[in-house]
Amino acid sequence: MLIETELQLREIYGHAMGRAKDKQLSALERHSINFIDHAPFMTLSTYAASGALDCSPRGGLPGFVKVVNENCIIIPDSKGNNRLDSLVNIIETKQVGCLFLIPGVDETLRINGRGRISTSTAHLKQFSHHKNPPKACIEIRIKEVFLHCAKALMRSKLWSADAKLERSKFPTIATMLNDQLCLSEPPESQATMVARYQQDL
Repeated sequence: MLIETELQLREIYGHAMGRAKDKQLSALERHSINFIDHAPFMTLSTYAASGALDCSPRGGLPGFVKVVNENCIIIPDSKGNNRLDSLVNIIETKQVGCLFLIPGVDETLRINGRGRISTSTAHLKQFSHHKNPPKACIEIRIKEVFLHCAKALMRSKLWSADAKLERSKFPTIATMLNDQLCLSEPPESQATMVARYQQDL
């Protein structure tokens, strides 16, 4: 049986109650600001006018995402591959979802809001100390913010040393791309790739 309506879902799961329902806020407060200040990694979800979806990783030193005020954050668009999937989606639909992670902390922070691409001098100035300063920032006006419980990260043991995969036991991205694209040239080594990427951090 396929579930095709919310009513069918609710018959199975019921409704959120208590803190699970009440924890959703419409603005940042001291704990969510503190979470953002300590987070070196986040994912950014967007969608296009066509409905096509995208979720991209973003990272930097803890606090790389800046809190402008309780209703606004800015994310540097650090140097990447110029696909611009997220940025184009934001121009088209303006809707964004964020998930913030802190190594060692199993809880996560979720933010949903309205995004814009900014080249404001005031915004870019906050990232002028970067080795490769961004050309633009993503400004997010917050609609929803809430803490997400630890269960998913506890199940995955994401921060556990026992769960860490030795890198040499997994194909390099160059090997995987060569296979996917049926390329014949020798794949770039992991060490060479890391050294090349270091120039763009």
